[in-house]
Amino acid sequence: MNENKLTSLAYLDEVTGGDPEITKEFIEMFFEQIIEFKTGLRDFLSQKKYKELGELAHKAKSSVMTFGMNDLGMRLKQLQLKTQKLEEIDSYEEQVVEFETLIEQAQKELSEILETIKK
Repeated sequence: MNENKLTSLAYLDEVTGGDPEITKEFIEMFFEQIIEFKTGLRDFLSQKKYKELGELAHKAKSSVMTFGMNDLGMRLKQLQLKTQKLEEIDSYEEQVVEFETLIEQAQKELSEILETIKK
């Protein structure tokens, strides 16, 4: 197991019984969600719609945790909790940028996995 990997399919393998076709579908669905998450978080942040930002962070948390990104999931939860109380508003931007950076790395890792499944 590569220690530097952000993603893990351990939970997904458990849920799917290691079925490559189902795993492939999950990854493809996740890729569609990533677009929604990145666009949504960015838009809500710029429009100062913090309630919606928090709700989307909550939705993203569940998705990233499915792929073993528990640290990122916890950070999204922190963002969600902060938005509920409108705490540390100055930190939201940083957390969105961090999400974008990490999710990009996750997408690369999962794309490589997808390539091996499609063969």
